[in-house]
Amino acid sequence: MLERLFGRYLLRSSLQRREVQRSFCAAQRTEEMMRHQGQIKRVLCVAEKNDAAKGISEIMSSGRFRRREGLSKFNKIYEYEYHLFGQNVTVTMTSVSGHLLALEFKAPFQKWYSCNPVLLFDAEVEKYCPDNMIQIKRTLEKEARQCQALVIWTDCDREGENIGFEIIDVCKAVKPNLQVFRAKFSEITRNSIQRACETLTDPDSNISDAVDVRQELDLRIGASFTRFQTLRLQKIFPQSLANQLISYGSCQFPTLGFVVERFKAIQSFIPEIFYKITVLHEMEEDVVEFSWKRNRLFNHTACLVLYQICMEDPIATITSVTSKPKSKWRPLPLDTVEMEKLASRKLKINAKETMKIAEKLYTQGYISYPRTETNIFPQNLALAPLVEQQTQSPVWGAFAQQVLGQPEGPNPRQGKKSDQAHPPIHPTKYSNTLQGNEGRLYEFIVRHFLACVSQDALGQETVVDIDIAQEKFSASGLMIIARNYLDVYPYDKWNTKLIPVYEQGARFQPSAIEMVDGQTSPPQLLTEADLIALMEKHGIGTDATHAEHIETIKSRMYVGLTADQRFLPGELGMGLVEGYNSMGYEMSKPNLRAELEADLKLVSEGRKDKRSVLRHHLQKYKTVFIESSRKAKKLDEALSPYLGAPQQITEEEQQDMEIPLPIRKCPQCGRDMVMKKKREGNSKFLSCVGYPECKTAVWFPDTVLEVSRDDSVCPSCQPRPVHMLKFKFRRGSLPPMMPLEFVGCIGGCDETLREVLDLRYLQAGGSAGRVGGPHTPVPRHPRPIPPRDPPPRPPVPSWNPQPQHPPNGGDVTLDTSSEAIVCNCGQDALLLTVRKDGPNHGRQFYKCNAGSCNFFLWADQPSQQGAPQSRGPHLQVSQPSLHSRPSLGSRNTSGHIGQTMCNCNETAVVRTVQKDGPNKGRTFHTCGKFRDQQCGFFQWAEENTPPPGIVFDGGFNEGGGERKKGRKAVGEAAANRPPAAKRPRTCGICHMPGHTRTTCPQR
Repeated sequence: MLERLFGRYLLRSSLQRREVQRSFCAAQRTEEMMRHQGQIKRVLCVAEKNDAAKGISEIMSSGRFRRREGLSKFNKIYEYEYHLFGQNVTVTMTSVSGHLLALEFKAPFQKWYSCNPVLLFDAEVEKYCPDNMIQIKRTLEKEARQCQALVIWTDCDREGENIGFEIIDVCKAVKPNLQVFRAKFSEITRNSIQRACETLTDPDSNISDAVDVRQELDLRIGASFTRFQTLRLQKIFPQSLANQLISYGSCQFPTLGFVVERFKAIQSFIPEIFYKITVLHEMEEDVVEFSWKRNRLFNHTACLVLYQICMEDPIATITSVTSKPKSKWRPLPLDTVEMEKLASRKLKINAKETMKIAEKLYTQGYISYPRTETNIFPQNLALAPLVEQQTQSPVWGAFAQQVLGQPEGPNPRQGKKSDQAHPPIHPTKYSNTLQGNEGRLYEFIVRHFLACVSQDALGQETVVDIDIAQEKFSASGLMIIARNYLDVYPYDKWNTKLIPVYEQGARFQPSAIEMVDGQTSPPQLLTEADLIALMEKHGIGTDATHAEHIETIKSRMYVGLTADQRFLPGELGMGLVEGYNSMGYEMSKPNLRAELEADLKLVSEGRKDKRSVLRHHLQKYKTVFIESSRKAKKLDEALSPYLGAPQQITEEEQQDMEIPLPIRKCPQCGRDMVMKKKREGNSKFLSCVGYPECKTAVWFPDTVLEVSRDDSVCPSCQPRPVHMLKFKFRRGSLPPMMPLEFVGCIGGCDETLREVLDLRYLQAGGSAGRVGGPHTPVPRHPRPIPPRDPPPRPPVPSWNPQPQHPPNGGDVTLDTSSEAIVCNCGQDALLLTVRKDGPNHGRQFYKCNAGSCNFFLWADQPSQQGAPQSRGPHLQVSQPSLHSRPSLGSRNTSGHIGQTMCNCNETAVVRTVQKDGPNKGRTFHTCGKFRDQQCGFFQWAEENTPPPGIVFDGGFNEGGGERKKGRKAVGEAAANRPPAAKRPRTCGICHMPGHTRTTCPQR
């Protein structure tokens, strides 16, 4: 108890301190403003649209403003004198045309084929001024230089606040000491504008931040999914979608989902037959129908039994006659969503057109601000003058006069919603000159306003209950006593239903007792009003964006409209929703976007940080994107019933469309590094997603046959996560004690793997192990990959980086366990038959498959080391030293295992005899240098007489080993080579100097 009281005391003390600090800051702000007000002579005012600027100027100047042209012909400049800040100042009023700046990716990421779409979640973005806004921006810069204060007159909602900060950024860039104020208003009327001038405040950065977050999320999410969908599906379904943009938006997709869900509910609906009993009674000219209290039964036999009981004793007894007052409530004050729904239902004007007209009526001063979530009139809003303006109308003027004559005056029915920014939508002045849909919408707003401030309709309802064989039936009638609001609001219907006079206890013979059947009916397709109601219920978009999202799914052909203006999903829309839902991520459901909208509201209220919300939702959508791209075939399968069989694509195209998962963070720039495939061949490399800005890469040597990402994460390397990689190396390319397949870390903690792969990219920062850490982690060693099942594989040998030396000394003999004949390159040898006449005619032998080493072995004799005939040659390898091992990922100049070397100690090249004669087509080894630099080395490729045993140094010792028979002696060391001469031009076909490919004799 004491702890709770003490906690309350601390909380109260904290709140009091905050209130004192807030009051102190406000006092400082007021004092500072008063100090600078004497310096203000000219004030720049900026509205959101030209019509608003003109209307505000008309009121502030009493119609005496001076108009001049700005640099933009659509945005005029209005000048006048006005009493502001306690003094007379010169006001320059101009406007923008919506958002002045736009958000876009930086140049390397703007083109569709510039990068993998997943990179757009992390790509750099920037705000820029579009070409059509340049002149407006220049006008603001020019006028701001001459003014001492800036007043923002944009709409008082999230978008308006964000536009205001764009204006502030542009103006302060040319005049940093410009004082900035915000005018708060809800309608362009004299009282509202004067009140705004007297209560200027600071712009709200929290509200603007919410828009910044929403803009960046919409750009990144929309661009990544849109590029992914469009590029993939255009290839898969070229006949149907060759030139179609297949867009995605985190609001438009749930909106489409509502339409598809309703359509599928209708498709899956199974009607059921039901049965009910009705009673008819004719009295004079009236026919009264009594309805069954059971309503209906789905069992035919049960209903038939009850019907027969009623028919056996068909006399009705009146058990009760009740009469009670009944009211039909007048409408609530009008907010944006309700206006869109009612305009769609009653006026048949779609939501987009409704908002466009409402914006125009607002800027012309006919109605209050049309984007509001409020349905409660504030206490300080005088309603009587607004009603009095409408008494001029010959149509509803008399009703307006009746409202003023009510005992309590205008008495609005109050709702429960308020955005604390704008009042409900209401007329601000009378007009009888508006035409077309403008006039119809204005009339609806006026009638709705007059109806909500009047009185409910009153009536008297009579209910008659009867009993037939203990089955209950009832009928009702209605007598309207006072229509009240219905006199001015023709959009609601409430009709009188006459019923004869019945007395309790009386009995009568019904005219008919019938058993009728019917069947349940499916729900109807959604209307626009239904769709807006669902979007509001589930938090998709805002009152200002509902119409925009609906229009988007219509323009993308995801949905269409039936003859009675109901939404019907198209084939593409159906396939997209079904495809994404089948992946397990219900992206057509409102959950993801609803959570985002809730967070944006908290940002606008200052209760959540802008950056944390942005990071959280980007990571969430990025995860969904990566998984969706990996399950993209489900999208193809879902669309194929609607668009036909999918186009078969090559494996290379499939790999290009796959999204690589991140392996680790780049040690240079901190962005992701992903696995990519080289354009030529099947080898892979690790690249930073920041390319071309960041060129960090890991090029795996040709000795790496396979490499892939493992799900395990290195526990040592930072920054985490650093994913392990599965490696498969070529035989003979690793020390004999290392397995050819294992899982290793390329983060720097594995010293041996760093050496094998030559991970030089880790050396740039001076730390061989950790990136961003002060110390190097404990070296780790690759772990073998467990055997795969199925198919069964022999167990991968374990590897210890410090093996025990054999008892007999430093050399060990490696005996491969494979039954395949392996050449010195580590590849399976090729089995050939001697065709040349002689003692060996018809005899089989093994040679190198690629012709790159001098391996030779007769097939009918065992190896010279005494190994079994079915095995490859024994390799005697010196025990390597872990500390003196050279990099195995680069060229091994000391040993050149399995390669034919020329006298220059360089790898010999393979040529083919092109000249006519007995040797035409025969291959040979020769020096790879130009003719004037060649060492004279020559060897026929098939002339390879193996020595009694192949013994070579594995290249892991610093000194290297002596090469045995089977190839020419090695020439001088590379250090003693003469300097290379200038490389002459060579032929593109035979690679010989002295001619070009157009004159090549081999052409």
